[in-house]
Amino acid sequence: MAVFRPFVVLLSICILSFIPNACHGASKMNVIDQCWRMNSNWQRSRQHLATCSVGFAGKMTNNVGKNVIWYKVTDPSDDPVNPKQGTLRYGATMITGKVWITFEKNMDIKLEKPLLISSHTAIDGRGVDVSIEGIGCLVVYKATDVIIHGLKIHHCKAQGPSSVMGPDGKLMPLGQMDGDAIRLVTASKVWIDHNTLYSCQDGLLDVTRGSTFVTVSNNWFRDQDKVMLLGHDDGYLRDKNMKVTVAFNHFGPNCNQRMPRVRHGYAHVANNLYLGWEQYAIGGSMNPSIKSESNHFIAPKQSGKKEVTWRNTEIGAKGKPWNFYSVGDMFTNGASFVQTGRRGTAKPNYNKEQTFKVGSANSVQSMTSSAGALTCSRTLTC
Repeated sequence: MAVFRPFVVLLSICILSFIPNACHGASKMNVIDQCWRMNSNWQRSRQHLATCSVGFAGKMTNNVGKNVIWYKVTDPSDDPVNPKQGTLRYGATMITGKVWITFEKNMDIKLEKPLLISSHTAIDGRGVDVSIEGIGCLVVYKATDVIIHGLKIHHCKAQGPSSVMGPDGKLMPLGQMDGDAIRLVTASKVWIDHNTLYSCQDGLLDVTRGSTFVTVSNNWFRDQDKVMLLGHDDGYLRDKNMKVTVAFNHFGPNCNQRMPRVRHGYAHVANNLYLGWEQYAIGGSMNPSIKSESNHFIAPKQSGKKEVTWRNTEIGAKGKPWNFYSVGDMFTNGASFVQTGRRGTAKPNYNKEQTFKVGSANSVQSMTSSAGALTCSRTLTC
């Protein structure tokens, strides 16, 4: 029996550990990871990843095909106005058509100004360790069919009005940038998967100004006050059409609020792990619809609030009911969820490409154990 002891110990660590990426082999993969991670030849079939997305982004099949341009980042430098070939900014802005971006080696990229991402662009950081920090950082502006996968994005800082090279190689003026890791502005069909985001000046992810059909999955959000904002502001009515799926993510440690905060639109929040919060985990204003399904909420043992939810009803649209409810969630350390509206009135109504099987809450720790940027060998299974 002693022969099996190391495996038993490892399995115990995997079950008890709240650190993403600690134990790939013993974890129960979620439906997205099951789609591609078991393939030891994943590097030779990178485009297969685009068929694995679920939720409101749907399948990212507009990012693949024989006409895809393969672009490899070889240079970590950044020139916001005249991007050099070989840099990330060149691949994300200067090439017209479908672009699949990979990286030659491990690299730290320090952005001089926000990086705008063109439509039909996939940024694929698998197989290397890619860190992005600096001004901005990533902005999806009036673009569609964008994949952001496998990056570490952190310490993003605010920027006053400036000009940068934008999609299709056109110089674009930018207004004030708050210092978010990723910001979506009037964007659609965006998949943000397996990234590690932390310690930015404002937030980690903003979905704003009419952006919709977004899936946020398998990410590790940590060390941040304001984590995820869905909806521009209380007066921006176009965000009523916003639809976002937030699934299989790991929140914490040291996250305070907005996981997510929703204005006007709809969010399906499923199979996420929450390691505490100070103010709240899920909140909203302007009568959004939020379905919290089979998440695991672990309230802080001492400091902080036990209640998961927060809602600003003072500035909500009068006469319209809130649809804000919990189905199958697990609550630990006294966590609680105040529901508003009738049960069953906040269904995502996914189509065939968007729908996915939500796991039970007691399997969330396993399904999120590999959240964040993966440590993938170029030849072995992730």
